[in-house]
Amino acid sequence: MEIKDSNGTLLNEGDSVLLIKDLKVRGSSTTLKRGTVVKNIRLTDDAGEIEGKINKEIMVLKTEFLKKG
Repeated sequence: MEIKDSNGTLLNEGDSVLLIKDLKVRGSSTTLKRGTVVKNIRLTDDAGEIEGKINKEIMVLKTEFLKKG
């Protein structure tokens, strides 16, 4: 399965990505700011999602809000 970012670039395990939009974290008052770097991503079984660690927390992010950085 191929997982691609918002620009159609292929993502691989361990890549770094950038957020292209401010995102509210569900269940929290935290907002992830545009331009935040997520390093060492992990791919999931869903082509539209990846896992990444932000502020020492593992989060699932939609690939439509990411670009390879």
